[in-house]
Amino acid sequence: MYFFMAKKVASNEYLMKAKNLTELESERLFSRMGKKIGRRLDDQKVVALEALALQLEKEDEDLKEWRKQFEEIRKHYLLQIKSAQL
Repeated sequence: MYFFMAKKVASNEYLMKAKNLTELESERLFSRMGKKIGRRLDDQKVVALEALALQLEKEDEDLKEWRKQFEEIRKHYLLQIKSAQL
């Protein structure tokens, strides 16, 4: 039995966001692009617009995860402060 990983496809929302980027914003996004997306771009498996959209989506997901983790740290820190004041 063989299992194949499905190729992630950029959503229309992120394709539109990528399309509206300025040249400078696009360059900055390309510079932050991960190896996996970069390899797909190098191998011409995705076009530049799709690569930008995938990177935007990845960064949004990472930011959501970071905010969630930071909120947990903040709650823990506030509990420490509260218990130290007792």
